[in-house]
Amino acid sequence: MARLRPGWLVTLCAAILAVSVWLPWLTTSALGGGRANAIGGTVGSLQLSRGFGAGQLIVLLTSTLLVAGAMTARGLSARMASIGALVISLLIAVLTGWYFHLYVSPPVSASYGFYLGASGAAGAILCSLWALIDALISERRR
Repeated sequence: MARLRPGWLVTLCAAILAVSVWLPWLTTSALGGGRANAIGGTVGSLQLSRGFGAGQLIVLLTSTLLVAGAMTARGLSARMASIGALVISLLIAVLTGWYFHLYVSPPVSASYGFYLGASGAAGAILCSLWALIDALISERRR
């Protein structure tokens, strides 16, 4: 029977995050309406600050989370990779909260992409913690 490896669930959460950043994270109905995604793309009257910000950093960290999750699942430095995945997923969750704090206030509201991304970050934290515990137990058995 195959053993369930929580590292693959970390990569799944990272993939969900990677998709969510392209979906609308912000919406507004003011001045004819508009929406924006985490990467910085906007449509309509919604304007974001220019330059590298929280959304772009979320995208960058999501790709490293994907690699750390895959390393954990494959058993490549499983303990260190799972610690890295946990730290990265916590940073993504903090950045998601910071993004919310920066941009969500009336008339701008969070949209479904934001909630999908926040769920992916929460799932990544839980799965990374599970992967760390699994790596520590596996290491102890050896």
